Amino acid sequence: MERIHGHRAGIAVLAKRPEDVVRIACIRELAEEVEHTLGDYAEQIGIGVLSDREIEKLAHSNQHEGLVLEARARRWATPHELGDLLTKTNGVAVALDRVRNSYNIGAVLRSAAFFGVDAVLLGAPAPHPGLDPNAVRVAEGGVEHLMMARTTDLADTLVRLRSRGVKVFGADGHADSDALRFDYPRPAVLVMGNEREGLGPRVRAQCDAILAIRGSGAVESLNVGVAAGVLIAQLAARR
Repeated sequence: MERIHGHRAGIAVLAKRPEDVVRIACIRELAEEVEHTLGDYAEQIGIGVLSDREIEKLAHSNQHEGLVLEARARRWATPHELGDLLTKTNGVAVALDRVRNSYNIGAVLRSAAFFGVDAVLLGAPAPHPGLDPNAVRVAEGGVEHLMMARTTDLADTLVRLRSRGVKVFGADGHADSDALRFDYPRPAVLVMGNEREGLGPRVRAQCDAILAIRGSGAVESLNVGVAAGVLIAQLAARR
């Protein structure tokens, strides 16, 4: 089972996969919206209208935004299915190399969905067996609009994707190539590295190009979630 909390995150699940939902609790102010979103499923599932404090206990978080639900675990795509999607649609994916912070992961997922990225690939140590509920909340429903895939060996998965004609681009603030002037071919995977260590050596070796976002020099680098948003926007602009 997967626990989801947060207003937009929960509404997105109710809209996209209501058949997976097994339990819903919300504050009174959200009951009408939840019922409307569920449609025919509302009577079948039932909606528990609880106090803010009661929902906090169910969500194990005070950032529940008035809505918490339990749903059957989301389906994770295999790397092979990801390759099929990218090659058939000339698509774009974002891969995360050991990115651990749930706020950063959620921010990347939100930007990816906003700009129409097709998929997100999590490399080890990907949250297991699913995404951290806080990452799903921060994504504001974006997770439900992406193919989600994961791998225990990101470098090996990138090898396989490249063998199918997928280009791989890595982000590094010290790289020579300017990300804002780069011409991104497709299909493509954009790889963002760990918050402190950046791209791992094996992952870096599979990148067709390493790109940097140029700044004023006042600070060394951008937060990985912000950097991903800038690069995803660049990819989307060339779609």
